[in-house]
Amino acid sequence: MNKVIISADSTCDIGPELQKRYGVRLLNWRILLDGKEYLDNVSVTPDDLYRAWRERGVLPKSTGATSEEYKAHFQPLIDEGYEIVHIGLGSSLSCSYQNAVQAARETGHVVTIDSQNLSTGFGLLVLEAAELAQQGLSAQEIAGQIEALRPRSHASFLLDTLEFMKAGGRCSSLAAFGASLLQLKPGIEVDASDAGRMHVGKKYRGKMEQCLVQYVRNKLEGRTDLDLRRVFITHSGSPESDIAAVRREVERCANFKEILVTRANCTISAHCGPRTLGVLFLTK
Repeated sequence: MNKVIISADSTCDIGPELQKRYGVRLLNWRILLDGKEYLDNVSVTPDDLYRAWRERGVLPKSTGATSEEYKAHFQPLIDEGYEIVHIGLGSSLSCSYQNAVQAARETGHVVTIDSQNLSTGFGLLVLEAAELAQQGLSAQEIAGQIEALRPRSHASFLLDTLEFMKAGGRCSSLAAFGASLLQLKPGIEVDASDAGRMHVGKKYRGKMEQCLVQYVRNKLEGRTDLDLRRVFITHSGSPESDIAAVRREVERCANFKEILVTRANCTISAHCGPRTLGVLFLTK
């Protein structure tokens, strides 16, 4: 039986510590800023993107990964004797997954999985796949289990501002102005029943820290179907006070074995702006 390794797009947001712990190989996406090309979270950070917007009114663009880049990512692992399970950003959110599929056809030895999710919504699937690989399952067996688990990965975020959504043409100026005027903090939900497409969920009103506590309560309190092994708190540049308040509420609502705090990549951060935060988890 060939050894199996897990690969994923850098948009899974698991961070370097978890990447090392689970032996996951990430393909870093490219970011275009001021006419120059950077590698996401390698040569550019979300804070660099925010600074470019604040100081120069420049918005970045993420380019995903081409089939050639996927082949260059896969081939060295194949040469080392690995069978690869690659988990990609949801196909409804980017064309990159189809590029990964094309690269897998050309290289062989790669099983691709459409996460139908984003950020640590599919980071949860990546860690699960890595644990299955450690248990000695084959690439096909891992793919079957992860695809069955996919609808039970719950991803949502609370936005502090619609400024970046407006600048990127994802909401109207009127909607952004109204949200600011009324102190509304919109929730963004990833719909696993609709191929991972996003929609606006519940709107919260008031100061961000208070809204975050209510958001966590609405997501977790009283649930009996939670997979309590782990939960992610993923943010795009939130103050420690926000993160601490969310952690306390998570601990109050559920007895998770592990609470993982990670920072969102440039691709996600450029769309949602600073101080966005989500609680992402699996259910049984």
